[in-house]
Parts: sequence; structure tokens; C-alpha cells
Amino acid sequence: MNPVPAHSLLVIDDEPDLRTLYELTLLREGYELDSAGSVEEALARLTERGYSAVITDMRLPDGSGLDVLAWLERHGRPEKALVITAFGSAENAVEALKAGAYDYLTKPVDLRQFRSVVASALGRAGASAQSAVSVAGAPAAAPASARSPGARAPRAGEAGSSHPALHRLAGDSAAMCQVRALIEKVARSMAPVLLQGESGTGKELVARAIHDASPRSARAFIAVNCGAIPEQLLEAEFFGFRKGAFTGAHEDREGFFQAAHEGTLFLDEIGDLPLAMQSKLLRAIQERSVRPVGAVAEAPVNVRIVSATHKDLSAEVAAGRFRQDLFYRLNVIQIRVPPLRERIEDLEAISERVLDRIARDAGVSPAPRLSALALAQLSRYAFPGNVRELENLLHRALALSGGEVIDVADLGLPEAVLDDSQFGSLDMPDSVSLPLVAQRASDADEPLPQDLAAYLDEVERSILLRSLVRHGFNRTAAGASLGLSLRQMRYRMARLGVTEPSGSAGEGG
Repeated sequence: MNPVPAHSLLVIDDEPDLRTLYELTLLREGYELDSAGSVEEALARLTERGYSAVITDMRLPDGSGLDVLAWLERHGRPEKALVITAFGSAENAVEALKAGAYDYLTKPVDLRQFRSVVASALGRAGASAQSAVSVAGAPAAAPASARSPGARAPRAGEAGSSHPALHRLAGDSAAMCQVRALIEKVARSMAPVLLQGESGTGKELVARAIHDASPRSARAFIAVNCGAIPEQLLEAEFFGFRKGAFTGAHEDREGFFQAAHEGTLFLDEIGDLPLAMQSKLLRAIQERSVRPVGAVAEAPVNVRIVSATHKDLSAEVAAGRFRQDLFYRLNVIQIRVPPLRERIEDLEAISERVLDRIARDAGVSPAPRLSALALAQLSRYAFPGNVRELENLLHRALALSGGEVIDVADLGLPEAVLDDSQFGSLDMPDSVSLPLVAQRASDADEPLPQDLAAYLDEVERSILLRSLVRHGFNRTAAGASLGLSLRQMRYRMARLGVTEPSGSAGEGG
């Protein structure tokens, strides 16, 4: 093949024969190489210059590969790190990934897999990392070899470091900022990620953000609901099958792993997999190869695994329903996706995003917005179904509302929503200002309304009438004083039964 001299690598191994084998393999690929036999020698080389990637054995005479990883992290170096561990040392591999390694290999090293992993780390597998970033609309980063030895890659949270894929996650609460920071950090490696969160929190959206912010973004993102596939079809769906493997197998077909080659495989509701399939999945992850049903040989696959569950997998392991070794492999990096009640300050931003999408799909323009009263009522709801429940509620509200503003009555929330026992210690968002309601509710001894929706309608009707009287029933002026357009004013008056006396000014003049 034609040499590609754009990348320089540092190979660290204390066994001269293995080091020579790695060097010869990589030189044929066109890489520029340096080598070292110890941690001390490796750090001396790294101090002198920068590299595109560092390939290090885990066991070294004066330390370990983790010492090299720690040095790279401490100095903010941009080099991708690949770690070679002894066969069966799953703990070492997981430890290396948690320490920031891009990927790992096990001895004896399969040279074909070795070349593939190095190419993937450098963005040379399939579409380059540079073209993937360009698709996302952001400038590609310069290769590590082009940076000065002391330069470091931008970190999550710094100016210019936020990837466009993260902007799709609505909300600026502390919980969501933490999720974005973790996504940006884990996206650059191959480490398996486990997303933990209640149903409806948006775990697939987080998984897509991890994929889109990674060098694999130009490749496939394959999402699989593990609980929706019949048990007898799991192996064929995951690994594919050969023609004639079973009744109905009329042609060869690839499975989820092959479809996600060089991309990301998202395993949703991983806790629902039966134990027999868990064992086969573990082998595929460890060996990085799959054997289609009816095939004799295994085929290598290069897949990044992101899994998700609403269950407590550690409890499932204790109960014997989930394999401990598979949990250990999947739970290298865990991201907790917070429920909506823990990020209620994001409610307005999420609602706007959802309403924009629903209105666009329905061909409605402009997209309606929640009134302050509607937002206040939603903000006091616990949302057991999380963002998915909010989406369903807004779908219904948009269909029922007749104007540009969605009011409390359009939400159609059950009376149980108003039960204080659901709210706990949830606070009203600072952005919601309801002085009249707050004033009327300030007296703790005053009886609570039996029908809050009707009560709030009466409050709004009173405000509209006061404004109309103040402006001589000029609806344009009255609406403007309340921040409403003429169309919104008409809609509210019609809905609340507010009529004008004869001879009034009407819409304007």
C-alpha cells in the first residue's frame, strides 16, 4: 500500500522481539516510528516530541502502561493511547480504559486486529476522522504530530471544545452540563459506556451524542432494543446467519455487529437479555469477532459498544440474572442520565425544543409556546414518565390548543397532578412569575381550590378584563400590555368567554 507518513507512533515494550514485530508491522503501514523499552525511556521520548499515538505494554520493568497514561493525562497530551495486556487480564484492560486509553489489545496480539485498532485510533479506518468532523460542521483538529510537544487537546467545558452533537441535548442544568462533559470525554475513546437512567430520560439521545462526537460519526449508529427481540432470534439478529442455517434462511444476512462495523452499537435495555445470550455477547466483545449462525469461521468486527438500562445491574448480578463478567465489561464508564424531576429547570428549554419538532412535523407555524401558568403547573409535576411523558403531553396539548399559546386547560393533566405528595421539595423555576397566584396562595389557612384549572382560568379572565377596561376594550393595546399579540388575545378571550360591551373600541383605532 502507499505509505501515509502523516502519523508518528511511539511503541513501548520491554521485549525486543515483540517490539521489532510491532515496528515491522506498522512500518509496512507507512507510519513513522520511535520505540522505548521502559517507562523512563518512553517519558524521555515524549518530553522531546509529540506523537499521534502511543502503544504501550501494560507490564514494564520500571512500572506499567498506566504510568504512561497518567503522565499523558497529567500533561494534557493529545496522543491516543493503546494498551497491550496479558491474555485473560480483563481487570487490566478495564483499568486502562478508565485511565483514558483509547483501546486495548490482548496477547498474543493478532496482527490484523493490531493494524485495525491503530488505524481506528488515527482515524484511518473507513472514512477519516477529519471527514467525520467536517460532516458535523466543525473544523477538523490538527493531527497530534503537528502539535508542539507541550500542546494539549481542548477539554470539555473549555471555549471551543463543545461538539455540535452536544447541542441537541436541551437544558443547562448542572446535571446536564455534567452529562455533556462526560460525553465529550468518553467520545474520544473506545471504552464501553453504560447509560443508567429511568425509562423516558433520553438514553438513546445520549448514546447518539457519544457516537456523533466521536471519530466514528461518519459510520453507522445501530440501535437495538434487547427486550424487543424474541429469545430464539437473538443470536441470528446479533451475529447474522448463512443461507440454509435454519428454516427460512434463504440468503446470507449480516447481524447488528456487522452492520455497526467501524461504528457504534447501542444496546438498549441490556438488562433484558437472557443469560444464554449474555454469554455469547461477552465472547463477541472480548474476541472482537462474531460467528454468524451456520458459519464455520468467525469474522472480525470493529464496534464501539454503548449500552443502556433502567435496571440496577449490580442488583441483577447479585440476583443471578446478569453475568458479573459481562457487567464488568460493559460498565467501564457509567453515565447516569438524570430524570426530568431532577432537572426541572430545563423544562422550558426541553418543551420549546419538543414543540418546535412537533409543530414542524405537523406543518404548524409558528410553533406554539407554553403560557407562564402552563409552565408553572408542569414545573410542579413529578413526571414519572420523564421526557417521553412530556413529549406525549405536548403532542396532545398542541392538538387541542387553538392558538399560539398553550394554556393550562390545554394540558389536560389529571387532578392527581395537583396532589402535593407528588411534588416533594420541587421548587418553582425562577423564570416563572405569578404574583397574583402567589398572593392568593400566601395564606396557609385559605382553602385550596377544588378545581385548579377552573381557578386559574378565573385568575386569567380577571387579568384580561382589568387590562381591557384599562385600555377602553382596545384588544390590541390590552394584549400588548400583557405581552400578547392580537391573535393570542382573541384566542384567550374566546376560550375564557370574555366579551366586549357594545360600542367599545374593539381591535384598535
